[in-house]
Amino acid sequence: MPEEELVDIKFRLYDGSDMGPFRYSSAATVDVLKQRVVSDWPKGKTVTPKAANEVKLINSGKILENNKTVGQCKVPFADVAGGVIIMHVVVQPSPAKTKSEKKIDDSPKKIVCACSIL
Repeated sequence: MPEEELVDIKFRLYDGSDMGPFRYSSAATVDVLKQRVVSDWPKGKTVTPKAANEVKLINSGKILENNKTVGQCKVPFADVAGGVIIMHVVVQPSPAKTKSEKKIDDSPKKIVCACSIL
């Protein structure tokens, strides 16, 4: 029986800080990684994901799909120095939330005009 391959993954957040590294099976899905990111999100960050669907993981310039496994996304991982893969994390709030925030912010704006005659 072949031994299951384990991969070390570190998550780089929007402010340059890192989470991890964490060890995952190559059979783990991207959705599992996203759920881990949400559950272990550091306290005190200005942007915080509420659910896994608000998180995008990027590796080698590609957004990873939820149904893919770490093994399927592993093509560029072979040349990683030190054996730790760094995935970038982007938090993208759901569209329904963004629309409700915009409605709250629709206060009347003052028009300020300044003229000068030379």
